[in-house]
Amino acid sequence: MTLNPSLDRTIEVDRLVRGTMTRATSARLDPGGKGVNVSRALLANQVPSVAVLPVGGADGEQLVRLLEADGIPLSAVPVAGRTRSNVTIAEPDGTVTKLNEPGEPLSGAELGAVADAVLAATESASWVVTCGSLPPGVPAGIYAQMCEFFTQAGVQVAVDASGPALLAAVEASPVLIKPNREELAEAVGHPVDSVGDAVEAAQALRERGAGTVLASLGADGAVLVEDDGVTIGEAPVAAARSTVGAGDALLAGFLAAGARGSAALAEGLAWGAAAVRLPASRMPRPGDIRRDIVHIHARPDLGRSLIA
Repeated sequence: MTLNPSLDRTIEVDRLVRGTMTRATSARLDPGGKGVNVSRALLANQVPSVAVLPVGGADGEQLVRLLEADGIPLSAVPVAGRTRSNVTIAEPDGTVTKLNEPGEPLSGAELGAVADAVLAATESASWVVTCGSLPPGVPAGIYAQMCEFFTQAGVQVAVDASGPALLAAVEASPVLIKPNREELAEAVGHPVDSVGDAVEAAQALRERGAGTVLASLGADGAVLVEDDGVTIGEAPVAAARSTVGAGDALLAGFLAAGARGSAALAEGLAWGAAAVRLPASRMPRPGDIRRDIVHIHARPDLGRSLIA
């Protein structure tokens, strides 16, 4: 479920210089939004998924066309507002500059229609994944409310959100949350500068109600904190093309591999690294995924500083 989906235009340039005219070397238009990307990654690897999202205006119609052209099963809920567009500028060294529109408000009736559409799609589902930023005016507690709603329906809930929305959702005891390093730091109110800091922050969120915490740490890999303990791994990428959607691919791979233990973490890392090697917000297919580059640390160095 993506409450604030988007059209994502990625423009590759040799070098971005503010205040100048820069010629693009390539451009690509993709369906966007965290939940949309999770569905795209799962389906690219033959794992069934349905993307549920509100759509409005001409951009919403184009988003639906793109998803349908990619063969993505979806439940598109018509809304009054216009679907937003995002622009990503990618440089050869992996530097990414993002310009994201805020989106438009959703009414209470529209939010209810989205929740009903998700519930209608859960007949054979093992997970509901609620993802991404909230449109303006949508209450921060919406993910918490939906977590309770879907949990009562007997479906496991994963949440990938940030700020007040993440903190509120944690209180509703989701089975899984997937913050990144910045979201971890914001949630606990202090910097996350080492692997040990990430583990401690994840433990703090578990104490507040979250079940499993899968924390993505960018080039430093990921930390998995669950009932069975702490697992840490990484998947180095020599030539990064775009980090857009890498965390979504990580989450998709983790879910596809059972959402528990070192094997699921390793699979998630392999999918996330594959996304980083691809242009724009492309999601990896089986041929893109390299599991040989994944390292799971039996005795992790908790004092290791994270890359700035």
